[in-house]
Amino acid sequence: MRPKKMPVELKIGVELESFVDKSHPLYQLANILNWDYLTSSFGDYYVENNGRPGIPIRVIAGLHYLKYLENESDESVIEKFCENPYWQYFCGFKTFQHELPCHPTSLVKWRHRIGEEGVEKLLSETINTAKREGLLPEKLCKRVNVDTTVQEKAITFPTDAKLYHKMRRQLVKAANKRNVVLRQSYHRVGKYALFNHNRYAHARQMKRAKKELRKLKSYLGRVIRDIIRKTPGPDFELDKLLRLAERLFQQKRDDKKKLYSLHAPEVECIAKGKSRAKYEFGCKVAITTTCKDPWVTSIFAVHNNPYDGHTLQKSLEQSERLTEIKAEDAFVDRGYRGKENHPEGTRIFVSGTKRLPMALKKLLRARSGIEPIIGHLKEDHGLTRNHLLGKTGDMINAVLTGCAFNLKKIMRLLPWTTVAA
Repeated sequence: MRPKKMPVELKIGVELESFVDKSHPLYQLANILNWDYLTSSFGDYYVENNGRPGIPIRVIAGLHYLKYLENESDESVIEKFCENPYWQYFCGFKTFQHELPCHPTSLVKWRHRIGEEGVEKLLSETINTAKREGLLPEKLCKRVNVDTTVQEKAITFPTDAKLYHKMRRQLVKAANKRNVVLRQSYHRVGKYALFNHNRYAHARQMKRAKKELRKLKSYLGRVIRDIIRKTPGPDFELDKLLRLAERLFQQKRDDKKKLYSLHAPEVECIAKGKSRAKYEFGCKVAITTTCKDPWVTSIFAVHNNPYDGHTLQKSLEQSERLTEIKAEDAFVDRGYRGKENHPEGTRIFVSGTKRLPMALKKLLRARSGIEPIIGHLKEDHGLTRNHLLGKTGDMINAVLTGCAFNLKKIMRLLPWTTVAA
């Protein structure tokens, strides 16, 4: 059912405008965002006269903005809502609220409802707000920097021993749930094999560690075969789990598209050449920012670990779609080499290019300014570790971090603000 309108609040409570600071950046930001546009845009994701009325769109959209502005979890942003009058005013309330606005799972369901297309509307509104306030002139959007980074998934560091042990335990649990009597669960010996493997690997006794690893793999294989024999027609969930187990059991050291996590099988192993982290486990994120006075004009997650150059056209297309301005010049690093990957209508300048005019040389040298932007997205707004489920969760998390960066910049540049962002 369509969401409720903002409730008409009784004048019993304390009016927020009576004691909040009018120069606070969050107060000013709440008054310049086009909430009517968001309400009308997201209304299409609901159906008429079916089910319980939804939460007001301004409330739930505002909670998502605040979640990534302050780098909070779904639970913590709901809890802190009742403590912060500025958050309540930002979400559209007129009097101080003493009750939670919704359950944390409502945020999860709303993200599933709007999907990738919906969160792009949240990002476009931050860009449009900056343009309306004169903070993002048209000429800035014509020259952009493009780069990629890795958005790590919230998983532990994958090892074969740990994956074999976890998968065997999940299979045994699924079999017990369906009253399938296994020949042996390997609960006790599997636990000791994992414990011994970790001890031997830590002591660099690799022959002994490999012997325990073979035991763990053998236990997994026996459980897989036992379940297949005793459930000739498995249900959908068990069949999915068995396919995942067989994929793990059969993968080799040098295979591509290996399984690194049981609850997030979409995770990829990406090497970006960093000295502190040789490998990162997650997905790539392509980011586009303006060259001067940087704003995030495009951000999205890409899977299957593509070559950076293959993401360039989509980055520029998204930037043009959200800003309604076509980029004339794009400055990239050497990971984007290859003219066959450069779209028409935009001049692409790759780091290290010789014989350029001095003005373009300066802009090309300044291309590395996108790196601290990526650092802020990761450390301040939640791009460093993604807790959302699946490939769709990767995309949604990436776009919402871009929203938070733009909102933080708007708050910092608004006149008469008293709180530095």
